[in-house]
Amino acid sequence: MRISMGCDHSALDLKNEIKSHLIELGYEVQDYGTFTKDSCDYVDFGLKAAQDVQAGTAERAILVCYTGIGMSIIANKVRGVRCALVGCKEAAVLTREHNDTNCLALSAKFTNTSDALEIVRLWLETPFSNGERHKRRVEKIKAYEEANL
Repeated sequence: MRISMGCDHSALDLKNEIKSHLIELGYEVQDYGTFTKDSCDYVDFGLKAAQDVQAGTAERAILVCYTGIGMSIIANKVRGVRCALVGCKEAAVLTREHNDTNCLALSAKFTNTSDALEIVRLWLETPFSNGERHKRRVEKIKAYEEANL
């Protein structure tokens, strides 16, 4: 599976930890940066990773910024991307099972490295439930997106 990543300057260390872990697990990673702790705009890096999901060149994206909020906002502006800001293991599972999310946003401020690695693992390994109500809801999101973006 190919995963695109992006972060801002405040999340560089956490992004690098996640990236190394993903590579160890055998995932292919496209890292859009940032690559330094110089102040930057999260939008520039999150957008590139989310656009990979839109284009089908990555199956998933993982985005990290100070709170995770900004990354989730920009990713959800990209047609076809369903990004969830996740701060706990249970939410990582539920967002895949119920929402078929293809983009994960994490907070470098509020998520420690060991929890982030476990959240990422659970999110990547959990399949969409294909439950009727969940499929119906995801289809409604897609229909709205097609009509309004």
